[in-house]
Amino acid sequence: MKFGEFMASLRKGSLQHIYLLGGEENYYIEKAKERILEALFPDGQGMQDSLQGIDGDVDPDTLAGLIETAPFFSEKNVLLLKNTSLFREKKTGAEEKGKAKKPVDKKMERLLLLLSDMPEYSYVIFMTGEKADKRRKLYKAVEKYGAVLEAEAVRPWNINDWLQGKLQAMNKELDRDAYVYFASAVSMMQQISLSYLDKEFDKLALFTEDRLISKDALLKVFAGVPEVSVFALMDAVSARDARKSLMLLRRQMRDGAYLPLILNLLARHVRQLWQAKDLQAQGYRGKALAKPLELNPVIAERLGKAAEGFEVPVLKRAMLDLADADYFLKTGQAGGETLENVLIHLCR
Repeated sequence: MKFGEFMASLRKGSLQHIYLLGGEENYYIEKAKERILEALFPDGQGMQDSLQGIDGDVDPDTLAGLIETAPFFSEKNVLLLKNTSLFREKKTGAEEKGKAKKPVDKKMERLLLLLSDMPEYSYVIFMTGEKADKRRKLYKAVEKYGAVLEAEAVRPWNINDWLQGKLQAMNKELDRDAYVYFASAVSMMQQISLSYLDKEFDKLALFTEDRLISKDALLKVFAGVPEVSVFALMDAVSARDARKSLMLLRRQMRDGAYLPLILNLLARHVRQLWQAKDLQAQGYRGKALAKPLELNPVIAERLGKAAEGFEVPVLKRAMLDLADADYFLKTGQAGGETLENVLIHLCR
């Protein structure tokens, strides 16, 4: 299950005896773990006596024994297993070729049988920062007799699931301009930290009493993020507005912006314009650009419209100019004027 569906099932009160929380997005894993423990210990009482944490691998036979052990000082026996390799992806057939067939793992068979009929007092929560291998018998057992969270890494094109859940929890909504701004800001981030965004939206909830969040409110909260503050510059480039682009670049330099960061974001933007141009030549239009570009559909559509205003030779030259600018900046042979030159030729 994806995060939204998983959390919804927990809110309905349907507690399972086995959980697997796996994937690259640690924020989702931690939130799911917290919610499970809250459901198991509504008043917080008994957790200290009931919860046993295990970090790293554990022998399947040992784990089975721990599951069967009845609690002495509490009503529940809760096992929290972190960083286990029990769900790690198996080697491919080519890697296994030539090796003797492994004998039946009696210990694992015992564990699988136990998971199919868990003691009423025992609960197991597996946690792994890796993508779980769905071919493993253990994975299939957890999926059949418990619940699995697939904590996919968050990217600009799939952040809506998190955003809608967060807004629902805050009892807030974004107006259209605010949503477009947020999607654009996130698309500029080289790495998306949900923990960071979570805190910023908590600030936003305190900042505005209105249920509908405006773009102005978002600007005040996110304006300090370096990648986001460069967004206006990329927007001016998309519009081929040389005067505004140069003005915004010079403002960034006056504010002490890190030029290599601006260069990297500009190179990424030009590359995306070029990719959108190629995709449009293949028949992709509007929001259909989102999947191949790995962007939010709203942003992909805007990028596609902007790409229509550029010729491929111009974008190609801009990429070459940016490569030269990168070398000159890193070797200390030039400064912001190299980026100004790129912007002039790109927007002209």
